Order: sequence, then structure tokens, then C-alpha cells
Amino acid sequence: MKAVPKYAILFAAIWCTAQLKLAAAQLEWLTDVQQALARAKAERKLVLLNFTGSDWCPWCIRLEREVFSKPEFAAYAKTNLVLVLVDFPRSKQLEKKQAEANKALAQQHGIEGLPTLVVLDSDGKRLGAFGYKPGGPAKVIAELERLRSKAGSAAPVVPPPEQPPAEGNKG
Repeated sequence: MKAVPKYAILFAAIWCTAQLKLAAAQLEWLTDVQQALARAKAERKLVLLNFTGSDWCPWCIRLEREVFSKPEFAAYAKTNLVLVLVDFPRSKQLEKKQAEANKALAQQHGIEGLPTLVVLDSDGKRLGAFGYKPGGPAKVIAELERLRSKAGSAAPVVPPPEQPPAEGNKG
């Protein structure tokens, strides 16, 4: 049997890594909750609302860098979630309609700090909420799975656990 050249193995490893990073970069974040709920119902998925200050909130930026940009989360999300970005940026201007919709969503869900992740079933029922969790995608996926297991039960809404100190924007 012929030995595989080392450069071929290296090339394959680099290519696989690039493909995984590309998958993470290609996550589709919707901004319309009704559209997300319709898709979640059709695809039998949960809805993840990401309340964030994408360009100014340190914990939000950390969540993006440590969880949402990772291939493990991308793979999980593609199979299990419809993602909704509810952003409160400071450096970029949202369209007025989108800014108002985001504010209304924050009020509806009682958002007091950023980041906050709210999990809904496909009927819009709130299953729970949580903030930044250290530990990368595995910790966030574990929490999502814990909430998923409640999706069919009549359990009360899970209160959000303690979060890092809230930044100035409360939605």
C-alpha cells in the first residue's frame, strides 16, 4: 500500500476546517419573528431569539465569538433552530420599523440585560431564557436541549439564570 503524502493530509485538514468555519459563517439570522415561527412550525424546530447589542455589548460580542461562530453551534442550529436576531446596535442605524419591532419584542419578553437568549416553541410559547454561558457551544447546546425537553410539557416558564452585569441598553 502506498503512503499518503503528509501535504495531502494537511490539505484535507485545512479544507475540512475551512468548510466548518464556512458553515458557521452561513447561519441564517432572521429579523421577523412571525416568519421565524412559520418556518419553525414547518420544519419542526425551536426558535432562538438573540437579544444583543452586536456592536457595543462585550458579553454579546463574546457570545458571538465563542458560540455562534463555532461549527458545533452551526451544525446544531441548522438541524434544531430557527434563529432570530433582535439587535440594539449603537454604531449602525436600524430601519425605524425594525428598531420598533425589536423594542416591542424586548418589552414582550421582559428583557432587562444583554445578551439574552429566549427560546420559543413553534407556537410562540416561551420555553425559557438565559444569558451568556461560559463554556462555548457545548454549554449553550446543553441548555437548549434542556429547554427542548420541556417543549411538550406544561411546565412553567423557566426564569433566566443570573447574567453578567447588564449594559446600559435595556431594549
